[in-house]
Amino acid sequence: MNSFAECVALLRAAAEPTRLRILHLLQASEFNVTDLTQLLGQSQPRVSRHIKLLADAGLVERFQEGSWVFVRTAGNARVRQFIGSALAMIGKDDPQILRDIQRANQIREKRAQLAQAYFDKNAAQWDRIRSLHIPEEEVEAAILEALKPGPYELILDLGTGTGRILQLVAPLARRATGVDTNREMLKCARVRLDRPQFSNCSVRLGDIYDLPFPDNSADAVIIHQVLHFLDNPQSALGEAARVLKPAGRLLIVDFAPHNLEFLRDEHAHIRLGFSAKEVTGWCEEHGVEPGSYRELGSKNPAGQPLTVAVWVGFKEGSACSQWRAA
Repeated sequence: MNSFAECVALLRAAAEPTRLRILHLLQASEFNVTDLTQLLGQSQPRVSRHIKLLADAGLVERFQEGSWVFVRTAGNARVRQFIGSALAMIGKDDPQILRDIQRANQIREKRAQLAQAYFDKNAAQWDRIRSLHIPEEEVEAAILEALKPGPYELILDLGTGTGRILQLVAPLARRATGVDTNREMLKCARVRLDRPQFSNCSVRLGDIYDLPFPDNSADAVIIHQVLHFLDNPQSALGEAARVLKPAGRLLIVDFAPHNLEFLRDEHAHIRLGFSAKEVTGWCEEHGVEPGSYRELGSKNPAGQPLTVAVWVGFKEGSACSQWRAA
């Protein structure tokens, strides 16, 4: 439970019309400061001041994404419970709340249109790569199997892309956060995650080599189809290990070694897959003990193998078995 002083501080911060409206808007999804100025019909300095007061009280979190500042409700479960209880006292037919919801829906619709345009532009190349290996549903089933039994306090998805993996693992975690360097992909992810069942999910702009998270903060880290794009995958695994808690789980999904050179030439793949031995060595160098290894094999129409491999490791301090083929 919060202390008496903490409870008073939360009440003081929330007890103002604009700040209460901000909390209501952020309860459904995150917004950047520009969005909030439009929604609230107030100047940016004034909105920023309200956000600062809410952040100082621990009710919201701010994070930079290029020139934009995004805001969301705090990750602390007790604070979120406090916000939910306070907002539950407001009638759903309140005129101000209804107007805010209408404006928020207009912004969401604009986001969705932009995201769809990006999907339409890139769908062909994504579909071509997917056609070279087993159906995505089987890969996702293997991911869920590798994460059992859960639940997790915090799951990080590095190189989250469109946020699909966050959607998949949302039921397994109190919080699931995706990181990506591509702002267009993050826009798509925010649209996909803007649903009540994914309210525990969020995305952030970030560098996989320099994650915006403290040491020993994540219960599980997922790196799904990302390593083959990296100049230095070994360093990325080291950074993933840094943010993992002791006994935390590292899940890597990528291609086993293959010879499809066009993926390098046409789709910016730097590495043509990874061997189990190679990934095992990198993990062990960074204090991640081997867990399981599984290959999900298939063949493309030309008969060239493109196999999806699933590695699981555990940060030192946990008991686990050696890599094993399944």
